[in-house]
Amino acid sequence: MSFVDTVIEVKKASILQGRNLILSEVSFDVERGEFIYLVGKVGSGKSSLIKTLNAELHLRRGEAWIAGYKLHSIKEAHIPYLRRKIGVVFQDFQLLTDRNVHDNLNFVLRATGWTDKAEIKKRIQSVLEKVDLVHKSLKMPHQLSGGEQQRVVIARALLNDPEVILADEPTGNLDPETSEDIMGVLHEISRNGRSVMMATHNYGLLKRFPKRTLKCEHGRLIEIANPSNEIDLSMLE
Repeated sequence: MSFVDTVIEVKKASILQGRNLILSEVSFDVERGEFIYLVGKVGSGKSSLIKTLNAELHLRRGEAWIAGYKLHSIKEAHIPYLRRKIGVVFQDFQLLTDRNVHDNLNFVLRATGWTDKAEIKKRIQSVLEKVDLVHKSLKMPHQLSGGEQQRVVIARALLNDPEVILADEPTGNLDPETSEDIMGVLHEISRNGRSVMMATHNYGLLKRFPKRTLKCEHGRLIEIANPSNEIDLSMLE
């Protein structure tokens, strides 16, 4: 990577699903603590790009670095270590429905190598404080609202103190007021020094919370707005 403050750097990358080319000549970078939107129509490549950054899809053409790892040459054995530096927030929550909030988070910590019970308890308390859900730690997922479930997902993404948060349509299943609450949480995470890349089709949020914006369109990734420019909504059509 070129600069110590560049957390993601992608150079002339091709994003593929199997043998299908989804995006070509993808080049961009993300600085530490930067919040960036990823927009585009359904099927335009947003999720495929996020899956590539998370090493779920292999990068076979071009170069990319994220959180100090080279995606174009990463070994399978190193992918779990990369993913500890990346927090992923999904639209559909993917919480374990048979255990409470605390035990959902405990499961992830133990799966990623945590063994000290006191440290686990301390870490769970810390991330729940960040999303204002300490009082809900013993609730089952079905006892929570959609917004509360998404806050749990964000807490889960923060467990291993990642450098990057990749959020794939995190407000897609939420009402407008709850969506704004979740945006507030994600922006606070960014202000605290973590980079956040958020795929969304909710263009109202871009007007309400303007940030640098990249668009997947016609097999390419283009920049359509930066924080100093008001986004032209016609470019989102």
